[in-house]
Amino acid sequence: MNTFKKKAAPYLYLSPTIILMIVLMLIPIVMVISYSVMNNVIMNKNPIYIGLGNYKTILTDEVFHTTIYNTLFFTVGSVVMHMVIGLLFAMLLNSRLFSTATKSFFRVIYILPWVFTAAIIAILWRLLLNPNGIINYFLTQAGIIHTKVEWLGSRDTALYALTFINIWSGYPFYMISLLAGLQGISQDLYEAAEVDGANAYHQFISITIPQLKPIILSMAMLDCIWTMQQFPLVWMTTGGGPIHATEMLSTYTYKLAFSKYEFSLASASAVIILIFSMVLASVYVRRQKASV
Repeated sequence: MNTFKKKAAPYLYLSPTIILMIVLMLIPIVMVISYSVMNNVIMNKNPIYIGLGNYKTILTDEVFHTTIYNTLFFTVGSVVMHMVIGLLFAMLLNSRLFSTATKSFFRVIYILPWVFTAAIIAILWRLLLNPNGIINYFLTQAGIIHTKVEWLGSRDTALYALTFINIWSGYPFYMISLLAGLQGISQDLYEAAEVDGANAYHQFISITIPQLKPIILSMAMLDCIWTMQQFPLVWMTTGGGPIHATEMLSTYTYKLAFSKYEFSLASASAVIILIFSMVLASVYVRRQKASV
């Protein structure tokens, strides 16, 4: 009896969390999967089973193809630039060229985008990128552009502008993590490399990058999952427009459910996003296990 109590004790401690996960995650996932194989549920009093029909409709939809391209461009562009900018700023903040006071000041400045909520970021950049906003004014005064550009209202520029906003708002996560990684690298490695005649470039390639590789890979995979599911920023800046120019998987699914009331199609789209997320999550978990 005592042995049973010892074995059962950990599960009793975990039971509240397990129950919450079942109620808030597992049951909704099962419901969405069941909705995805029925004809229009909720709007239809007597939905019937139609198999993979909704998935076929989604996968053959041209707008869905556009959302796949937009999501890939948005995700890959954001993750790559987050990494580059985050590493650059982390190295500047870790440099010996600046005083402690200077680095503290810029640390506060660089981390500000991470403090703002999606709503504030969306409002801020909609004002800045407005045709009559300050960015158009400075670009016009500098002679870079000759007419006011609707950065978020033009199909030619909306996706690039939205990706830029997401890059600006997300790089501090990389910067903080990579700065912590840089500060954990032993200076003995760099001193030994200097004795061997290695310049700054070779030290960066042979010491800094290999030492930061586990952090970079982990953050990149997490960032892919988060960025692929980004909804608030997209919805509050462009709403997926103009004419699907910035339509993402998240906004596409939302519109199917709450604009067109095609809840079964929205469920099928949500399951596809779930599959993508699970693939990335499984890769992340494997990387974490391999690094232990």
